[in-house]
Amino acid sequence: MELIFEKSRPGRRASSIPQCDVPEVSIDTVIDRELIRDNVDLPEVGELDLIRHYTSLSRRNFGVDVGFYPLGSCTMKYNPKINEDVARLAGFTSLHPYAPDQFSQGNLQLMYELQQYLSEIFGMADFTLQPSAGAHGELTGVMTIKKYFDKKGELRSQMLIPDAAHGTNPASGALCGFQAVTVRSNDEGGVDIDHLRELMTEDVAGLMLTNPNTLGLFERNIEDVATIIHGKGGFLYCDGANANAFLGQTRPGDLGFDVIQLNLHKTFSTPHGCGGPGSGPVGVVKDLVPHLPIPRIAERDGTYVLDYDYPDSIGRVRAFYGNFNVMVKAYAYIRSLGPEGLKRTSDMAVLNANYIKEKLKPYYDLPYDRICMHECVFTGRRQVKENNVHTSDIAKRLLDYGFHPPTIYFPMIVPEAIMVEPNETESRETLDAFCDAMIAIAKEAKENPELVKSAPHTTAVKRLDDVLAARKPDVCWCP
Repeated sequence: MELIFEKSRPGRRASSIPQCDVPEVSIDTVIDRELIRDNVDLPEVGELDLIRHYTSLSRRNFGVDVGFYPLGSCTMKYNPKINEDVARLAGFTSLHPYAPDQFSQGNLQLMYELQQYLSEIFGMADFTLQPSAGAHGELTGVMTIKKYFDKKGELRSQMLIPDAAHGTNPASGALCGFQAVTVRSNDEGGVDIDHLRELMTEDVAGLMLTNPNTLGLFERNIEDVATIIHGKGGFLYCDGANANAFLGQTRPGDLGFDVIQLNLHKTFSTPHGCGGPGSGPVGVVKDLVPHLPIPRIAERDGTYVLDYDYPDSIGRVRAFYGNFNVMVKAYAYIRSLGPEGLKRTSDMAVLNANYIKEKLKPYYDLPYDRICMHECVFTGRRQVKENNVHTSDIAKRLLDYGFHPPTIYFPMIVPEAIMVEPNETESRETLDAFCDAMIAIAKEAKENPELVKSAPHTTAVKRLDDVLAARKPDVCWCP
């Protein structure tokens, strides 16, 4: 496909602009002439060619409205269009973020009620909606823990991180001045309790635990984990990026967690990544509430206000008050589903993941053959051993079958990892078609490995040199 510059022809225009009727003024007196470029080398094309070019480009995009997006640990679920309609209401889109409280009552009420819903769903004393997304929420949660110990005059220098954690966990701890200390996983894919006991001292501020973890497995020893952490005065932090697995089934606060960060753009159905912004609310237990970011949204005699009177707060962590548009969609999602609908969500997410796990188990090895939660993790070690076909080859070949590849090479404790999260919105027919493609690729890896190793064959861009593309990306066009 030609670039828009290659379609350019001198003199062609996509629009007709009437002659200017504003008197000319010399710009030399108001601007440095050297800042003006006479030749910006813009493409010159007709309107029809312009429309066809960008329409053709748009058809190369892939997203949840086009096909199955099985990225493990990402929860790329379909976003109901009613959520988009609600978020576009003029009362939400036209209000300035810094409008006075008396002119913002409806928006403040929505945020206040969303905080209450999240507190009830996850068993926390209160929530802040400020953080922009998951990793920002992690940082905010760890900052509240650090503030708690600073207020007590305790200097704790370590934060425990399981080896199956999200990669941002150690970074969040390090940014708050903590040394990240790795906790091993046991043979079942959970936390090694003996190793945790050995590491947990009064120098440890807490444990950042993803539950279900990045293997898609629920921590069977969660009560023992909480007892060990609390026994030394530490806090148990829940990375809530995988909350899609337990909505309505259990509450992290009831399991002993003291802090949780969420990804509204994952669990509560809002486009994210290149599809839009995120939102990473943080919930905490009572002891940490005074340290949440300001301003806080409060209700006083039926009026909603932004309250700055929290002297022990960590302060503001974001401009304005968070990604409000994402909050509106999450609010609509919660209100439309209700308690039983949220529980049904996790029921179907877990069912779909286990369906894929059982159907693909004969063709791809399972590092941990347990009932999984919202996602399942395979390994391509069998394919590597038999015919030197790697996980990346399988992912690229999947493109030829019309599917976006799942997450690969994560979690890093699983060699040649293939991580699949179907979420609850996909039908059985879609899951069957995906599994059929994965089974066909497993057979190709045995019978015609070169076909898989040279994939993709049907895409506009064929196989790239991964190393060269990362180290010397060529993203500029030169005539």
